Amino acid sequence: MDLNLKNRVALVCGASKGIGKACAIALAGEGARTILCARTESLLKEAVKEINDSGGEADYITFDLSNTGSIKNLADRAISIYGRIDILVNNAGGPPAGEDLSFDVSAWEAAFKLTFLSAEELTKHLIPDMIKRKWGRIINLTSVTVKQPINGLMLSNSIRLAVIGWAKTLSQNYAQYGITINNIATGYTLTDRVRQLFKSKAASADKSVDEIIEEIGKTIPIKRMAEPSEIASVVAFLASDRASYVNGATIPVDGGYSVSTL
Repeated sequence: MDLNLKNRVALVCGASKGIGKACAIALAGEGARTILCARTESLLKEAVKEINDSGGEADYITFDLSNTGSIKNLADRAISIYGRIDILVNNAGGPPAGEDLSFDVSAWEAAFKLTFLSAEELTKHLIPDMIKRKWGRIINLTSVTVKQPINGLMLSNSIRLAVIGWAKTLSQNYAQYGITINNIATGYTLTDRVRQLFKSKAASADKSVDEIIEEIGKTIPIKRMAEPSEIASVVAFLASDRASYVNGATIPVDGGYSVSTL
């Protein structure tokens, strides 16, 4: 299927590794000129080189998305590279793991900035130009926790739902301008972050991280965790004209892990 992304311009956040990097590679592979954003310049350079060496076109911006007061600068820099942004992939990783009422106010505020405000502020600064051109795609990478809370992820279980409500509201207001806004609720995916989250679980169970990954894989109907490229394929579809009538949706890409019917 030709997704017709040639000459579209995409900004992918959290793109130095994991799902974000996979999204940047997928979009570039479909012909989009792609800007990668993350905190670690060395990893961004490696990812951009990988894309460009494969025949794609990519550039990067080093930026910490938790610095929400400077996100307008990020938006302006991104537009300056290729002249516009057609596709925005909001992705900031996840807040720290932890249970119940153990977090203080500063932890909640930091998680809210990273998980919610980074997406809200970046969208706010990029959507006016999309309105002028009557075309845009905003895709928020979130988590299966918005469908089914996961033990030990109190911050994620709580704040990611705010992203869903915000995105649903925007999707009603901006569809008339040719802009679609959707969310992907990712399930367990084989990334560095997932391995990090499983370290304490493995230690307490006196098992290896790989053993924990195998055990959790068995709880998923497909019987394994996702590869980042499998999430990225859905992002590329939502970014294309082929998905022009998909709007305001939260799409689980979790191998059937969530038992919710909606």
